[in-house]
Formats: sequence, structure tokens, C-alpha cells
Amino acid sequence: MSGFMDNIRCGECECVDWGEKRNTIASIAAGVLFFSGWWIIIDAAVIHQDAKVFNHSYHACGVIATIAFLMINAVSNGQVRGDSYSEGCLGQTGARIWLFIGFMLAFGSLIASMWILFGGFVVPQKEVVYPGIAVFFQNAFIFFG
Repeated sequence: MSGFMDNIRCGECECVDWGEKRNTIASIAAGVLFFSGWWIIIDAAVIHQDAKVFNHSYHACGVIATIAFLMINAVSNGQVRGDSYSEGCLGQTGARIWLFIGFMLAFGSLIASMWILFGGFVVPQKEVVYPGIAVFFQNAFIFFG
């Protein structure tokens, strides 16, 4: 996500150098998305405390997304490219495997949150759908963060 502002041109505003602030802006955006995802699921858990309305085992999906978020952000671009200062445990190959497992966990939790939304709330036509939407948005925000 750190390269999402590379192709954005902001007129001729020379008062701000976006190139040097790219990583800072990307980090802030990722933090806001991560915080928003957890805020939504905490709100749903507080509003719907009954296990019949909102099964609290659905929180496992968000925990796995959080672990994936940390795994993906723990690997730098230099480690994936092989430009880092130290080889580490497995070097470039280990960093790529770690990143691949992180992305697998992230996609898996996002797919599982869709399954929870549709399989647990939409298809049975429950009158309260907000917990399923909250689980999905939590995982989507963490994924995009």
C-alpha cells in the first residue's frame, strides 16, 4: 500500500513533498483502517451480547486477520527483493514464504467473513443482520489496511 500515491499528481503544489511522506501517509491510512475494523466489531459485540444473535466464535475470523496484518507488515520490501542488510533465518526465500502465508491468512479470513455474513445471517433471514455485516467490514478493513 505504500506505493498507492506514486501516480497521483497534485497540480503544482510545491509546498508539500508527497514522495517523502508516502510511507507516513500509507502507515496512517493502514492504522485508521485497522482501528475502524476493530471499532465496528467491538460495537457489534457490545450491542448484541446474546450468543443467539451474535455467536462470539465469529471473533476468530478477525483475530486471524489481525495476525495476517502483522505478518504482512513485518516484512519489508528490501527483504522480499533481497536488498536487506542481513540474510536472517531463511533470507529472501523465508521472507517470501512468510509473506505468502500472511496473504493466505488474510484472504482466508476475508472469505470466511463473507461466509459468516451470508451463511449465518442473510440466508437464514435473521431479523438482525448487523453482526454479520460488522464481521465482514472488520475483516475487509483489516485486509485493505
